[in-house]
Amino acid sequence: MRVGFIGAGRMGRPMVARLVEAGHDVRALGRSDEKRAAIAQLGATATVDVTSVSAHAQVVVVCVFSDEQVRQVCLDLPMAPGAVLVVHTTGSPRTVETIAASLAVDVVDAPVSGGPHNAAAGELTLFVGGADAAVARARPVLSCYGDPVLHVGPLGAGQKVKLVNNALFAAQIGLLSASVNLAERLGVPEPALLSALPHGSAASRVLDLVAAGGSVASFTQMAGEFVGKDVAVARNVAAELGGDLGVLENAIEVFSSRKK
Repeated sequence: MRVGFIGAGRMGRPMVARLVEAGHDVRALGRSDEKRAAIAQLGATATVDVTSVSAHAQVVVVCVFSDEQVRQVCLDLPMAPGAVLVVHTTGSPRTVETIAASLAVDVVDAPVSGGPHNAAAGELTLFVGGADAAVARARPVLSCYGDPVLHVGPLGAGQKVKLVNNALFAAQIGLLSASVNLAERLGVPEPALLSALPHGSAASRVLDLVAAGGSVASFTQMAGEFVGKDVAVARNVAAELGGDLGVLENAIEVFSSRKK
């Protein structure tokens, strides 16, 4: 399959590598000589021209950092008739809806849960929104680096599920941070707490990740920028609906204070 890839950075590079290994013909955008060289080392064709990446691709994948970058890249993106645009960037559901209305191709939103190591192992979780036929056409690409690939509803549904996921994730980190504070007041140091809790009824995936990082502070330093970005989008989407994040907000505030 002919695949165009925009955003071959920290997350995108292992995706490109998996696509090449699966036998897809991949053309990826590289803005600098260094980035084009890195893309070429993966076995993909590197180009500085967005049109040459997207114009003849059957599937175009966008994996940039922010919602604004998605708009800048996609709103006027030249694509072949019958192609599918896949947006991995977490952002507002309205962004992918606006892009779909501006392009004469199918759009699939597929925000990811996981890191570069998950992409390299083919084990990213993908929350996918889009029409059944569009998702089916994109699935041979998505399944190269995603497992599971979860089709959760129509266009925009993937973004909504990911935003809820990350709001809950941030809230759980906030709760764990408050628990560490309580333990310290009780005379139990954080390392002892983090080594013990995974064996009790408070065990969770968040606890495992934080324990592996050694402390709440070190984990939030590593993941805070990405989680914080998505929480901000979730807050904006909730505000557009006339509400807020409810009880999650109090716990998220504890997480936010840890980042500062």
